[in-house]
Amino acid sequence: MPGEFDLIEKYFKRPARHARLGVGDDCALIAPEAGVELAVSTDMLVEGTHFLAGTDAYRLGHKTLAVNLSDLAAMGATPRYAMLALALPGGDEAWLAAFASGFFALAEAHAVELVGGDTTKGPLNVCVTIVGEVPAGRAIRRSGAQVDDDIWVSGTLGDAALGLAHLQQRAALRADEAAHAVSRLEAPTPRVALGVALRGIATAMIDLSDGLAGDLRHLAEASGVGARVEAAVLPVGAPLARMPLAQRLGFAIGGGDDYELCFSAPSAATEQVLETGARCGVAVTKIGRMVGRRGATAALVVVDADGNPCATTVCGYDHFKALA
Repeated sequence: MPGEFDLIEKYFKRPARHARLGVGDDCALIAPEAGVELAVSTDMLVEGTHFLAGTDAYRLGHKTLAVNLSDLAAMGATPRYAMLALALPGGDEAWLAAFASGFFALAEAHAVELVGGDTTKGPLNVCVTIVGEVPAGRAIRRSGAQVDDDIWVSGTLGDAALGLAHLQQRAALRADEAAHAVSRLEAPTPRVALGVALRGIATAMIDLSDGLAGDLRHLAEASGVGARVEAAVLPVGAPLARMPLAQRLGFAIGGGDDYELCFSAPSAATEQVLETGARCGVAVTKIGRMVGRRGATAALVVVDADGNPCATTVCGYDHFKALA
């Protein structure tokens, strides 16, 4: 079996194009451009918690980077560099080749350089630290939403959670629907171009990794406002649209792994938001608005078509509560 450094050399070392120094030394050396701030994020994917055992290695390589790119998208940052840490139960070269192919296919699509990382033996665990750039002072934060701003989401919601339910035999889908849902779970599309294009338009933004119910609540709380969401206009695919409302909401607002963008924008910017989505090739849907909030008032309220609060206890995904 090849050793640790042989595996790195064979599968993960590539010439640095923009970094001053990439893979192979104790540290990478990067020089940010003048007038930009660095946006840095880390995400870890653990087998059995974030992905099922036996997940396709190519797709896992893709998702390992995609979830980090989604974080940059949520800040309006342009991706630049990544570092990859891998804990591997063994040195399966076929698995590594497929994983690396999935990782680098997405990296090349977004001009991301792998500039360092680590490997060790252990239960399967993949972790990326991503570095992006954003013009100084122009990052889109969670804390800028204002009362009466509209709330928007990209794409459709709940597909990935439905894909997981299918794999766990908790939902029955047609073959084409199952293939689409599982693809959304295992190979999400980070909305990088949309995130960058929303600079100067969105007042606050977050990516939907743990479900709309939890992530929009985080945004609202950071901004000191409340969020009122209309259940009837949530964008969902055909399988979820056929479900009763309560069941549909469980997937659409409580399911994780959407990796869509949720953002706020002034009502006056509606046409600009729609044009931006169209230019980026991403559907965007207005799902509610930001409202005033006092004291212990709930940060998020979901209402039905008549404006009545929906009877839902969906809160979004929490890793530690999920393990309790």
